[in-house]
Amino acid sequence: MATHLKNLSDFSGIDIPSAHKFKFGIVVSDWNREITGALYQGAYNMLLNHKAEEKNIITIQVPGSYELISGADMLLNSKPLNAIICLGCVIQGETPHFEFICQAVANGISNVSIKHNKPVIFGVLTTENLQQAIDRSGGIHGNKGEEAAVTAIRMAFLQHSLSM
Repeated sequence: MATHLKNLSDFSGIDIPSAHKFKFGIVVSDWNREITGALYQGAYNMLLNHKAEEKNIITIQVPGSYELISGADMLLNSKPLNAIICLGCVIQGETPHFEFICQAVANGISNVSIKHNKPVIFGVLTTENLQQAIDRSGGIHGNKGEEAAVTAIRMAFLQHSLSM
């Protein structure tokens, strides 16, 4: 199948504004560190590639994907940021735990975004197995961390342009 090998992080044809004037938070989960570390590097490098200043990127680590919610909330309560990127990885196991965590994290991240009226980006892989996570954290399907950073830049720019 040709779609199986598609790089999902193809930004050709997408206008990505400069991130120079924006401040970003990155909240990254320690759980599945091999994967979340790759997501983080993708996001961080993408922000820098689009002119974000290192001093305007604040990173915090949390134990797991569930804690991304409170980490994002704490960061927005403590720093004037334009957007938050939440990076995590939940790999399906043999119990319904996977479904509960994924649903709670998705809802929680959207609630933090609404509460603070700031873009809080869902960069959490929810995969069936480790290989799918590897494929989406810098493997054959691109890097979801890069995609989350592009989304954060575009949403910060959108919010800024609407307030002018």
